Amino acid sequence: MRGVRCDCLNRVMNPVLRPPDPQSPATPYERTFPSCDAHNHLQDERFAGRQEEILASARAVGVTRMVVNVACESDWPMVADLARRHPEIVPSFGYHPWYLGERTETWRETLSQYLKEWPDAGIGEIGLDRWMLENPERWRHYRADTTPFPGEPPSLADQVEAFVEQLRLAAERDLPMSIHCLQAWGRLRELLAATSRPARGFLLHSYSGSAELILPFVKLGAYFSFSGYFLHERKARQREVFRQVPRERLLVETDAPDQLPPEEFCSHPLAGPSGRPLNHPANLPAIRAGLADVLGVPSAELSAQVAANFQRLFDRPPRGASGE
Repeated sequence: MRGVRCDCLNRVMNPVLRPPDPQSPATPYERTFPSCDAHNHLQDERFAGRQEEILASARAVGVTRMVVNVACESDWPMVADLARRHPEIVPSFGYHPWYLGERTETWRETLSQYLKEWPDAGIGEIGLDRWMLENPERWRHYRADTTPFPGEPPSLADQVEAFVEQLRLAAERDLPMSIHCLQAWGRLRELLAATSRPARGFLLHSYSGSAELILPFVKLGAYFSFSGYFLHERKARQREVFRQVPRERLLVETDAPDQLPPEEFCSHPLAGPSGRPLNHPANLPAIRAGLADVLGVPSAELSAQVAANFQRLFDRPPRGASGE
């Protein structure tokens, strides 16, 4: 915000997650497919003005597209500026539920203006979050990097109102949405089913819901993005969920600078101003290779599938780019 097919039953039940081997013969073939980061926050102040350096590193490992999501109004001009200067960026404008307490009276009008200026944008990061309502002190701790005391978490009623308004804008313009959801999957499903949705679909970013909800969300138009955070050993349940996602609905994300993957998948270590480690968008190919291992498919096969899925959902060729 501002986380090879199996040869034996034991491998199926207890997969060994391996980082990519840079000397692997598959690597040159994989690079014929674009690496597409379905969700990050490149504008985040923890990157401390190093965006140009970070983008150069991402390009060097084949990251050709990335969706950069805002969190609140102060982010909107920063993301727009990044997108003007870097054609690989798909800007995504919206209001994250954690930051709704900071919205101005004119936020809807301002958001509409940005969407008029950027007809190739997405809407995000938007969504619902019951976790922060049940854990306000932990929420304040996470928010402390940007706001010493952010007050009380926005109520679920406020979250629903803002989400429905942004859903309406996305449906009217057929824009892809990047949706955050924590402990509110039933309510999210109800809201999506009760109103119009963008025909192209929407992304459930860093999907942490159950396997049972995959098919109902697919019927509503969902894609599901896998975060490198799910490669941690303790996230076995979520890896099992992703084995159930239809391959044509899979995407891969970094959520940089958050959702840091295990150290062996951090091909590009990075520290913020406080010295705390940050997730780097250039970790994307390693994360994608980790997901391929989870699924038991060749990494190159997954690379091609994810690239096609990204294009289908976001359908925005890089402005002025060539050779993709």
